[in-house]
Amino acid sequence: MFQIGVVLVGGPSYLSTDQRIQRVTTIAETLKLPVGGGYEHFTHQGETTEVDGVDFPVFRWFMHTAIAE
Repeated sequence: MFQIGVVLVGGPSYLSTDQRIQRVTTIAETLKLPVGGGYEHFTHQGETTEVDGVDFPVFRWFMHTAIAE
């Protein structure tokens, strides 16, 4: 399946640079990134950013949820 590279913006400051580049199959859905005991949620709002001469969709952080037991 085709994957799209995206850049994550906002959220916890402890996310590494490597974690801020993700691959998704669609930009129309929320990205749930598992981190520690929860999930950081990111969504695309139409913004892009250039990385090494290539435009990437930007996914902005909008909330954190805990993993249900």
